[in-house]
Amino acid sequence: MIEKAIKNLPNYLQERTRSLADQQNPAGELVLYWMRTAVRADENPALDVATELANQLDLPLLVYHGLSQRYKYASDRHHTFMLQGAADVQQQLADLQISYAFHLATPKDNSKHLVDLANRAAIVVTEDMPVDPPRKFLNSLASQIETPIVCVDTACVVPMQLTQKAITRAFQFRDRTETLYDERLHQSWPECSEQAKRYDLKQLPFEPIDFESESISELVARCEIDHSVGPVVDTQGGTGAGYRRWNSFKKSSLRGYASKRNNALIGGVSRMSPYLHYGMVSPMRIAREAASVTGKGGEKYLDELLIWRELAYHFCFHRDDHDQWSALPQWAQDTLQKHALDLRPVVYSWEQLARAQTDDELWNAAQRSLLMHGELHNNVRMTWGKAILNWTADPETALKTMIDLNHRYALDGRDPASYGGLLWCLGQFDRPFKPEQPVFGTVRTRPTHVHADRLDPVEYASKVATVRFSPNPRVAVVGAGMSGVIAARTLKDHGVDVGVFEKSRKVGGRMATRRREGQPVFDHGAQYFTARDERFARYVESWLQQGIVARWPDAGQSIVVMKDGVLEPKSGSVDRYVGTPGMRSVVEYLSQEIPIKFQTTIAKIDRGPSGRWQLYDTNNNVHGPFDQLILSAPAPQTAKLLEAIPHESALKPLIAQIKAVKMNPSWATMVQLESTLDQPIPWAGAFAHDSLLSWIARDSSKPERNSKSADRIVLHATAQWSIDNLERDAETIASEMLDEFWRISGSPAQPTAHLQAHRWRYAIPVEPTEARTLFSHDMTIGCCGDWLGGPRVEGAFLSGMAAAGRILGRLRNRESPETVLEKQKQLFA
Repeated sequence: MIEKAIKNLPNYLQERTRSLADQQNPAGELVLYWMRTAVRADENPALDVATELANQLDLPLLVYHGLSQRYKYASDRHHTFMLQGAADVQQQLADLQISYAFHLATPKDNSKHLVDLANRAAIVVTEDMPVDPPRKFLNSLASQIETPIVCVDTACVVPMQLTQKAITRAFQFRDRTETLYDERLHQSWPECSEQAKRYDLKQLPFEPIDFESESISELVARCEIDHSVGPVVDTQGGTGAGYRRWNSFKKSSLRGYASKRNNALIGGVSRMSPYLHYGMVSPMRIAREAASVTGKGGEKYLDELLIWRELAYHFCFHRDDHDQWSALPQWAQDTLQKHALDLRPVVYSWEQLARAQTDDELWNAAQRSLLMHGELHNNVRMTWGKAILNWTADPETALKTMIDLNHRYALDGRDPASYGGLLWCLGQFDRPFKPEQPVFGTVRTRPTHVHADRLDPVEYASKVATVRFSPNPRVAVVGAGMSGVIAARTLKDHGVDVGVFEKSRKVGGRMATRRREGQPVFDHGAQYFTARDERFARYVESWLQQGIVARWPDAGQSIVVMKDGVLEPKSGSVDRYVGTPGMRSVVEYLSQEIPIKFQTTIAKIDRGPSGRWQLYDTNNNVHGPFDQLILSAPAPQTAKLLEAIPHESALKPLIAQIKAVKMNPSWATMVQLESTLDQPIPWAGAFAHDSLLSWIARDSSKPERNSKSADRIVLHATAQWSIDNLERDAETIASEMLDEFWRISGSPAQPTAHLQAHRWRYAIPVEPTEARTLFSHDMTIGCCGDWLGGPRVEGAFLSGMAAAGRILGRLRNRESPETVLEKQKQLFA
């Protein structure tokens, strides 16, 4: 029945439509268009197919558009661009009297509304996008419903299914598609003759987002996504913004495209790829209008748009493995594997590459363009990609790293054209080049130093470093623990003017390592950390590679449970990590290049004469003015600082939220024995049961702290015992905690060379807030720390990123779209 309905479609729709099943749902009450990658009303084949089928079946049409927070590389950058596009299409469809409902998944609402709606539908129509996450989500939906799904090619002038197989050379694709393009390129897109009936939105199982009444930055902040990748302020999502950019390029630069397109210092490219990727503009319209421009510029642009771009789309459509090593031609696999063991000049970690921390000036500038601006000039991208092969352990890792960096930061990432370019870097769509070269074999090389002969790295780096938001806010971060430092670093990486104030002599906060002259070294705060969240885990993997952290315990050691002199291995396993050579080392590494004023205790905050914030330290020095503040101190200290601000009654709701968070104290005792412990189990750390102690670390067992002659031990008391004994003298506390250790460990008391207690007054949040960060109503003061959204080191890290994300999400290009486009042209002139 579905195939019959497809055959009744007009030919221009039929040729780009395929079904995943042939039986419609007889109980279906609507036709559902699941909008994903054609976020437009303009020349949208999927919308037209859904309308035609709804009219054939005499059913109402609903356009459902959802945004998950679980797609790979989900970030503020991608979310913001997609939500801007959704806001645009919501208005377009309202004008056309078409029912549209948008659902945003958040931690509070992650229900399967799509499955519910699909089960109500007679047919589900969606776009045919042959890459993940759309492909993955499509297969997931198909496995959960009985309703048939119809897929429509909305991205190519020549529909992907017409080529019938993957083609791997551009000249072959030209030959295969020449007649097909001739038949379609100049045709105007027909309009549907009849509009479908509207679906009653009151029947929805959720309340759809109304973009007219919602702030997109606030919507993004509700999602558990990567807040360290900020929005791109000068590339706004949506059909309107996309066509404004296209019209500006067509008018001013299209005729000169052939001669200017390879120079990254001038505005010779269209920068349309994000809009094409998310289907916010029609590729048929873009191609048709480009074809109307005579000369080499129009011809070359069409060659890139139709041949190279659509070659990649068709390849991905016919090859399920397009994102894997096996997608490369056999000759490329063979030659790269042959040279897989060739010496690399250096192997960089993921984080070093992501943050442009290599020794190559041109490559770093290219990566900063991705990180800061979400784009990479087409010609530079090829050089950027090939360089990664030199800096990763093997060619398979190189491909994975290219995909990760491109998809994570580029607004056009995860696009078939992206895979086309990345695979080309390793030999796809290309031929062998002799003689063989180290690492590359017969894959074409493209050294950065050769590219630098035609692209001045200094000038390019300067252009890339220019921020595109206005104004650039001055941001002060109070506190240089994990959350404050990662917030500051995230802002600085995006070009924001940021400074940090820290009361201590060093960074770290409760990730503390005590190093005092003539005394043993102890981690007396956070003892270790885990990495359960992918957003944190990828950094930890990089730190492992760089030697900044290490797994603990080592092989042969264990985590145990101590109770009444009995030691038993703890059940379950989880990777634990420690900084090397101390816990503070992690924060010291993260704080590199961040301006920090040490031994500066902020005692007061107040509005200056300009209405901006000024900070006063305990020596009555004034710092500022600042546009925004991030406070990363424990909740009670943060509340106290805010309560002292005069004439700021609007802060009362924020203060109330902070004061609701209670933090328990913790006594820690550092012990250096004169010899080593002699126990049957070689334990590294222990959880204490039925004791005033909660945790014991054999500090000398940690990597780069090893001692064969004497053990160092750190004891942590329970929260309740710490509360009950909060104001007692440290010497007595240390003695009692050590006596308790001898009791529960079953070891005879041994002489100590050092014994010292330290009180953490605000150590552990009793019940962290649901929110990762809190901000004042005017968004000028924010808070972060392990008391927000989740305790421990990982929680502090994610909280700091969330706080930075709230600031990045509100950066704006404050001029009109026309002025923005003019400034963009000047920037690249």
